[in-house]
Amino acid sequence: MSKTSVFCIAQSHSAAEQIVESLQSSGFNASEISVLLPDTEGKHDIGMVKATKAPEGATTGATAGGITGGVLGLLAGIGALAIPGVGPFIAAGPIMAALSGTAIGATTGGIVGGLVGMGIPEFEAKRYEDKLKSGSYLIAVHAHDDDETDRAKQIFKTAGADDITTSSMSKAPERASA
Repeated sequence: MSKTSVFCIAQSHSAAEQIVESLQSSGFNASEISVLLPDTEGKHDIGMVKATKAPEGATTGATAGGITGGVLGLLAGIGALAIPGVGPFIAAGPIMAALSGTAIGATTGGIVGGLVGMGIPEFEAKRYEDKLKSGSYLIAVHAHDDDETDRAKQIFKTAGADDITTSSMSKAPERASA
């Protein structure tokens, strides 16, 4: 069985919100959408701030200085974290777990290590890291089939996103019990 994620770069907060709204209205579950953005306001207490339900996510977004309020504040697992060598970031969705776990300590390190752990080729992950450092937003969504993959790509293109790519990670088939 294969798991596919579709990634893109949005240049602004409004573009990121438009993309997330479009993904949700086209049937993607909020828990499968990830957003990573630099914390340019620097007002957050860096550490692990997690919320697993929408209301708490909205509250966390509001207490994080308002940058992730609105649509982005409703995503699961929203929080602020410091990425060694890169700086403070706000993450939401499955990417939060990838970056807050052991991936940060990987030899590749930082964002690159987390993205490589999610199946992104290292050269793409480095390009994404550079774009994030310059203030862009990384958005990812899990797609269950080719139809969803195509739909996500179209949403990203329509919104004017850059660097649209996919990543597939195969997982071992589950064994049936005897």
